[in-house]
Amino acid sequence: MKQLEKKNVVDAQGGTILPGFIDTHVHMMMEYTPLSERLTKPFSYMYFEAQKYLENTLNAGVTSVRDALGTDLGVKKAIEEGLIKGPRMQLSINALTITGGHGDGTQLNGDVLDLLPSGHRGMPDGRCDGVAEVRKKTREMLRAGAEVIKVHATGGVLSPTDHPEFTQFSLEELKAIVEEGRFRKGVKVMAHAQGSEGIKNAVRAGIHSIEHGIFIDDEAIELMLENGTYLVPTLLAPVSVLETADEKGMPQSAVEKSKEVIEQHRASFTKAYQAGVKIAMGTDAGVMKHGTNLRELGLMVDAGMTPMDAIVATTKTASECLGWSDQVGTLEEGKLADVVITKGKPLDDIYSLANNDEIQYVLKGGQVQKISYLLSKS
Repeated sequence: MKQLEKKNVVDAQGGTILPGFIDTHVHMMMEYTPLSERLTKPFSYMYFEAQKYLENTLNAGVTSVRDALGTDLGVKKAIEEGLIKGPRMQLSINALTITGGHGDGTQLNGDVLDLLPSGHRGMPDGRCDGVAEVRKKTREMLRAGAEVIKVHATGGVLSPTDHPEFTQFSLEELKAIVEEGRFRKGVKVMAHAQGSEGIKNAVRAGIHSIEHGIFIDDEAIELMLENGTYLVPTLLAPVSVLETADEKGMPQSAVEKSKEVIEQHRASFTKAYQAGVKIAMGTDAGVMKHGTNLRELGLMVDAGMTPMDAIVATTKTASECLGWSDQVGTLEEGKLADVVITKGKPLDDIYSLANNDEIQYVLKGGQVQKISYLLSKS
């Protein structure tokens, strides 16, 4: 492994040694807060909050993430140059969305209340309609540093004026987005897609990964298998909306939609997994607290996945989804030294990984990010 100092030996003391975990769907610049807090928070304060979110993610053993909107190039640069601690990042910058769709923060009274500010330097606004506009907006995201393009192909749970089953963007618009990414040395596209029609449109357009996939049907599964499309299920997202609704001031519409979709979401995951669809772990962290990422593994196991497959989904398969399988995802000579040591045996108790105290040691790129007291004395 690269960058690991010679003669630096750590005794795992009976724990389990794993590759660094990967979360392929996060929002590192936010944690959902009540509206009153968002309205009174100075703009730049979110960058200082994000430092804690990034640190919490590392403490959970997550050494690489794909940011699904909201983080600009400066944050990634600050991590890479050692100004702040955080996981390795793949950026989408901001998501493309239709006027009035998921990602358009315009409320029913006409006020705009985005979950994250957009339209500022480094964060182009994502709203666009028609083939010409989506091409230009994709180019703006690429110019701002996007390494993957994010598009909202359907409505969603947290948006005020649509429903998860609503279809956004035409097939022609989605194809134009995919084409623009391909022109830039094969930049992939990830699609927030919850309704079955939107999922199928995204797959037919050549989109690389389906995020959420709540209403997957048999035809969508066949298309995903034919095209090698990844599913990033984020089972934790609607669970967390219901758990934190009162504390975080979640909109009542989001609570009702979460109740409506939660069982369907789980059933769709089970069907896709049993059919052999490639599944990469993702959580939608930011909707819930950062650092709680590995709760997702227990939810996947509850829905029928084996513990080993859940670990593979958040290591090897996740690295393949990000196009980083030559660097991370497995413990092999020549790859970056991303290593996690857990206290116990996660194959026997996958739910233990939800407790960050279970994560005893985290190495990212050969640099120690977290070490327990006992291991530090070994």
